[in-house]
Amino acid sequence: MRPAPTEEARRWLEQAREDLKWAGRLAEEGGYHIACFLAQQVAEKALKAFLYAKGEAVVLGHSVSALGERAARYDERVREKSVNWSILDGYYIPTRYPNGLPDGIPAKVYNKKAACEAVGLATEVVDTVAALTGL
Repeated sequence: MRPAPTEEARRWLEQAREDLKWAGRLAEEGGYHIACFLAQQVAEKALKAFLYAKGEAVVLGHSVSALGERAARYDERVREKSVNWSILDGYYIPTRYPNGLPDGIPAKVYNKKAACEAVGLATEVVDTVAALTGL
């Protein structure tokens, strides 16, 4: 039996918040590439929470941009914000795999500024979803 839409949304948003906490710590402590990746994951999970809260039964995909566009069908306020959030999609592959970069490795390419900006965007996604869903 599937959880009620609000309960499923709550679970996804709770996990997004937990991941956000660790992304913030990594951004401060030097795990910049992982903080950027986790920020993308936070945004993805928060947007999935929004879609579950709107009653969707199955929410698939990993693109923050695509999930944001899907969420904007329910609430136009998401559309403007998701344009900025889309940058997080750039952290999905190259932050984890050396072959996702032309040279070097993720651990040596990403810096504190990138990590803090990514965490800031992820925070905005979580805060927006929480405000729009009441979760």
